[in-house]
Amino acid sequence: MHPTVSALQSLLEQNADPQKAGPMSAYMRGQFAYLGIKSPEMASLQKGFYAQHGLPAISEIEQILCDLWALPEREFQYAGLTLLDRFEKKLPEEFIETLEFMLVTKSWWDTVDLIAAHAVGTHFRRFPSVRAERLGRWRVSDNFWLRRSAILYQLHYKKETDFPLLCEIIRENLGSNEFFINKAIGWALREYSKVDEQAVRGFVIRTPLNPLSAREALKWLEDA
Repeated sequence: MHPTVSALQSLLEQNADPQKAGPMSAYMRGQFAYLGIKSPEMASLQKGFYAQHGLPAISEIEQILCDLWALPEREFQYAGLTLLDRFEKKLPEEFIETLEFMLVTKSWWDTVDLIAAHAVGTHFRRFPSVRAERLGRWRVSDNFWLRRSAILYQLHYKKETDFPLLCEIIRENLGSNEFFINKAIGWALREYSKVDEQAVRGFVIRTPLNPLSAREALKWLEDA
């Protein structure tokens, strides 16, 4: 185990709160064990940790993230996301392998969505050839978390969103009964409605979306 992970593990375990751990795990449908450390305290602990120890070298990030992903309690994966956020604009091209590992390992919306919309979105902008290769596989993958990532990676692109491409990927997922796919479709469309309301309205009208997707896509527009 990387020394940074060992030290961080010790710190977080010392601040565990078993009374909070149960409800936190229940909120995630029992998918993961928790130490019982809420987000504000996690942020404070990590801030102090890196102020004391300093950030690791970028060459060490892959091992640190894999080590954090191997630990059972969910807070360790959250710590990995915080560290990833610090480095996402500097990651080498081949780091897409690690990002994909993180997407398909211990997958749930709380990690997948942040990785897809932030680190993957940034990586695909920086490396168009990586985007073309991975997106070609992810959008037709049997792993629905990769398909969800293909839908969500442009979530914060705003005017730079390739809307025709997003529509293509959405059409490939029509008829899915997977909640996380249909929710992602609505979310991506809702986010783009801030940029082009008419484009989203038109697409929803023309496309036989799942009712959940259509409802989510128009949520802000109907409330306006």
